Amino acid sequence: MHTGKQLSTEIDATVPTAARMYDYYLGGKDNYAADRTAVEELDKVVPSTRRLALNNRRFLQRVVRTLTQEYGIRQYLDHGSGLPTQDNVHQVSQRIDPTTHVVYVDNDPMVLVHGRALLEQDERTVVIQADLRDTHGIFGHAETQRLIDFDEPVCVLFNSVFHCIPDSDTDGPLAVANRVRERLAPGSFMVMCQLVSEDEKVREFVTGFMDQVTQGHWGRVRQEKDVEVLFEGLEILEPGLVEVSTWRPDTEVAPRQLTQEWIEFGGVGRIPA
Repeated sequence: MHTGKQLSTEIDATVPTAARMYDYYLGGKDNYAADRTAVEELDKVVPSTRRLALNNRRFLQRVVRTLTQEYGIRQYLDHGSGLPTQDNVHQVSQRIDPTTHVVYVDNDPMVLVHGRALLEQDERTVVIQADLRDTHGIFGHAETQRLIDFDEPVCVLFNSVFHCIPDSDTDGPLAVANRVRERLAPGSFMVMCQLVSEDEKVREFVTGFMDQVTQGHWGRVRQEKDVEVLFEGLEILEPGLVEVSTWRPDTEVAPRQLTQEWIEFGGVGRIPA
């Protein structure tokens, strides 16, 4: 099991990170030339990635709004949250109920710096630096303990992050999801999605490319069946496990993922009572 080795606090502008590449796709300013170059190379093979990143962000916002408004969730634990953009989890949820508590988790030191600056005045929201596989360290962190009551329902988010970790019996997506699930109260929710492709050439290219440019901070582009196994035993909210732009769209004309070389696939599961 992942023991939470010491994470770097140094920001290396020469090595792209998934968080900063995602930031660039979303139109953010917290990225470097290395991140932008990596994005340009990636776009040559998978040109729909910018739309995919935007659709994924909108999915996150719809999920949080739905769970806060319709299911009464008032605490969120967001793994691999990435750099602050517009309408983060705490902003969406606190518009509905200002007392909502949010803990963001990321291993990127830049996320920590920017997140803490953004949230300095917000006692109900915090960013902690941790590897998303370090379940024990995350759940036991003083700030998590301060803000999250695990005897009550909580929403745990793994939004577009499982492709960043490799397969492993003890630290792969399924092992991590199961460890987290065991710690959650009935009525809690798990939001899980990741990049998938049914095209073997796309899977091989993106996996190899991202592993190379991030210097090993990458896992694997998987298939839909690999995501489906994460939800076994959970009550899956309608409309099920889907390409995320089709999860409860706000309108009939909401942006859809038009090209299918790879997609963001997943959904929302509830821990049975």
